Amino acid sequence: MHLIQEEIGLPQIKKEVISDNVCVFHVSPLPQGYGTTLGNALRRVLLSSLPGAAITGIKVKGKNYEYSSIEGAQDSILAMMLNMKQVQIRKNSKEASLVKLVAKKEGVITAGDIEVPSDIEILNPDAYITTLEKGTTLEMEMKIEKSVGYKPSKVKQAEENLVDWIWIDAFFSPVKKVKFAVESARVGQMTNLDKLVLEIETNGSISPEDALKFTSNILQSYFNLFNHENLQVESEFMSDIDSISQKQQEEESKKPKKESYTPIEILGLSPRTLNACINGEIGSIEQLTKCTESKLTNLRGFGKKALNEVKAALATRGLALADE
Repeated sequence: MHLIQEEIGLPQIKKEVISDNVCVFHVSPLPQGYGTTLGNALRRVLLSSLPGAAITGIKVKGKNYEYSSIEGAQDSILAMMLNMKQVQIRKNSKEASLVKLVAKKEGVITAGDIEVPSDIEILNPDAYITTLEKGTTLEMEMKIEKSVGYKPSKVKQAEENLVDWIWIDAFFSPVKKVKFAVESARVGQMTNLDKLVLEIETNGSISPEDALKFTSNILQSYFNLFNHENLQVESEFMSDIDSISQKQQEEESKKPKKESYTPIEILGLSPRTLNACINGEIGSIEQLTKCTESKLTNLRGFGKKALNEVKAALATRGLALADE
């Protein structure tokens, strides 16, 4: 880690959850230029190297050409294939799976009509595939694979060489969007630091946080190739994460702890009792629980009735006055 981190401390990562599939990560403080360095590397790997699942081929009875049509179906086979590219899938196993779509109903056919095994989940079951007329039957077999990157249909055709199968261009990445920005950050008198703002959107088959963890592991595995012996070169110009972290913990422990302050008004005391406490400079529940019975009864306007009222109010919150 950069030597400057010893002065500015370890970068902190704050996660801002926009939705289930969208998160924004704020990383700062970073040395000047490191926002772009990290942002570019993370973005490229996020978009290219995460594993995901997709429909890679279909087999329709009596049809072996994508420009064919099915009688009673509103869409051609080519149009159905384009619609299938929009189906978002979570697949737990690496092995390819064969699934079926058998539809005999009139109306709209969606991804939810696909019969899938337990290791496959259709994330957007409302995704449109086609519309059938009354009396029409649609039967097809689909191949679902889990991989990375993009695989053209011509590659699949050369690999499989199966009769009657129509192959689909497959984009496996579960990451739908990645964008980053670099903002200015400041620590003390140092104003030339970076703050990386990284936004990640996935299709739901993996969380943005897990996608970021996977990406960092990939990058780390490649960087380790250049120093698999784990040798330290010019170690006096490198920062040690453990020592910086320990130093920060020690500094935090030396800081005076801020006492909680819960306004006494939320106890719902009568105006007379409340005024007696406030006039006695007791404005919070924390201050009240440090008081003894004798201290309270010495307050002006605070009698036995007020004491019982305070004790009852504290008891409802599992609290009590201090012992004598």
